[in-house]
Amino acid sequence: WDAAYDRELQAFQDIGDAGEVWFGEESMTRIIRWLEKQKVPLDSPVLDIGTGNGVLLIELAKSGYMNLTGIDYSPSAIQLSEKVREKEGMSNIKLKVEDFLAPSAELSGFEICIDKGTFDAISLNPDNAAAKRKQYVRSLCSVLKPEGFFLITSCNWTKEELLNEFREGFEVLEELPTPKFCFGGRIGNSVTALVFQRKK
Repeated sequence: WDAAYDRELQAFQDIGDAGEVWFGEESMTRIIRWLEKQKVPLDSPVLDIGTGNGVLLIELAKSGYMNLTGIDYSPSAIQLSEKVREKEGMSNIKLKVEDFLAPSAELSGFEICIDKGTFDAISLNPDNAAAKRKQYVRSLCSVLKPEGFFLITSCNWTKEELLNEFREGFEVLEELPTPKFCFGGRIGNSVTALVFQRKK
């Protein structure tokens, strides 16, 4: 990941391109629309897990959200998101290098946690992925307030699989609409987007 973000950092410095938006622009719009529909207060603490280039946080800030934190375990990703933040003049967004599987003590009390692809990446880890997924759920419970919301966008997991992964400590509130495709007469989604609520 460091190598990938080093390349994106170089591209940003050379041509001002922040790099790719995981799952495309509509994935960010979908998240922001849900927060607005729920009337989530603009000062609610929001955590972007695996923030990458930080573009989602920029969009949230432009929509009026004020208490935004992005973490990534790749120092190059955080460097890139800092540059993007600077360019956009969004100095109030907090960014830190942090491994979500071993979160620091000050990473807590969030009302909203957002994941676009980080759980997918952790799930693909060849080194004991099942244990890492369980640790992810434990970390999520420690950083998210009871009754807080967790919005996940995944291209690796179906709704049923995600319900199973997050069954301990979370209940699903709704599935967000994602683009559909038809293959061999069956309709499916290339992406799953769910909203969970942490149980009391």
